[in-house]
Amino acid sequence: MNGLVIMKEQQAVTTSLQVAEGFEKQHKNVIQAIEEKIQSAENSAHYKSMFAEGIYQDSRNRNQKLYYMNRDGFTFIAMGFTGSRADEFKLKYIKAFNEMESHIKQQQLDMSNLSPELQLMASLVNNMAKQELAQKELSNKVDNISEIVALNTTDWRKDAQNLINKIVREMGNTPEAHREIRNNIFTEVDRRGGVQLNTRLTNKRRRMADEGISKSKRDSLSKVDVISDDKKLVEIYVAIVKEYAIKYGVYKKGA
Repeated sequence: MNGLVIMKEQQAVTTSLQVAEGFEKQHKNVIQAIEEKIQSAENSAHYKSMFAEGIYQDSRNRNQKLYYMNRDGFTFIAMGFTGSRADEFKLKYIKAFNEMESHIKQQQLDMSNLSPELQLMASLVNNMAKQELAQKELSNKVDNISEIVALNTTDWRKDAQNLINKIVREMGNTPEAHREIRNNIFTEVDRRGGVQLNTRLTNKRRRMADEGISKSKRDSLSKVDVISDDKKLVEIYVAIVKEYAIKYGVYKKGA
């Protein structure tokens, strides 16, 4: 895992070049994905905090553009990569980020002004505290980021709902927050999928009425039921829920 994550300006980061190599993607496509995030109208400032432009020299000693990305930036870019090999690399990166961040924290401890005796005592206490905190932090981070990575199109309804519930808790756990987040997700599905979920829901209920299905069952239908009828919309919905989970920091906190 050496080289997956580096320290830059006291922060654990990786690069677009490293991500492209690790996930067997073309570097230009990774660059494009990053710049689409940065240039997007919504939350552009937030995305910019995840990425920083840099330069590297290619095999012909020409200066080429790359991007540095912190843990949030990496997660945003890598969460769309699928397959067992992709999942393996995601977990390797997560571990590398954890190890580098732990190393940075250790370097930040300055006990040079203490007496030798107090330095020894402080060092012993700090080491014990760091080990316990690191263990808990690593467990929480890996568990929660793995939950987001694991969201796929197989058990997507239950897993997506669990993530949405956690997002709502981050927003205050109110009925208004629940409506807001679901409406925002569905609006984004409409935009990316080029559809109108409201229209599809109405049409689905009409077809069910023509088939003699009871009104109670028709009324219980939701936009998620409409999404489930279209594989493309399922993939879009899953991707959007992952993005919102990262945006609201669900993976940073314990479940």
